[in-house]
Amino acid sequence: MKNAILLQGKFLLVQILNTVYSLLPFFTLKKILLQCVGIKIGHKSCIHRGVKFFHIGNLSLGNNSVINFGCYLDNRRNITIGNNVSISHNTKIYTLGHAIDSPDFCTQGKPVIIKDNACIFANVLIMPGVVIGDGAVILPGSVVTKSVGEMEVVGGNPAKFLRKRNTTLEYSIDYSYWYAL
Repeated sequence: MKNAILLQGKFLLVQILNTVYSLLPFFTLKKILLQCVGIKIGHKSCIHRGVKFFHIGNLSLGNNSVINFGCYLDNRRNITIGNNVSISHNTKIYTLGHAIDSPDFCTQGKPVIIKDNACIFANVLIMPGVVIGDGAVILPGSVVTKSVGEMEVVGGNPAKFLRKRNTTLEYSIDYSYWYAL
């Protein structure tokens, strides 16, 4: 009984975080709230409105990175996102699921790592344990079940290697616009 109450309290706390975060109008206030709950956000990085967190803490976002509207961040296990990373709207990053062949349907999970200069387009699903390499590009609607190498462009369901990306990258992401999509 005690565990059920503690678990319900944790779910309530996450719901409060998601609600309050969506109501805060300024990125500075949003960043302070997230830092108070153990989420690390680097310089000139932002997480837009409508993002759903699954847990308190367990998320680190590097410098000059953006997570856009409507993303799901299953931070029940760690999510580490590097510098200058762009994650487009409605992307879902999962770190935990169930062992479907387990007699008690127990949970199993692994952290997700997204390295520097990666670009993840809209409506992508990233599964537990995936590492996305430096400069990798994930095309829209892809389901990423395996790690992606440095500078690789992948797409599809499941995501497959398509080609290598141009290695000369000179941009820096700064996308902290209010109400951006």
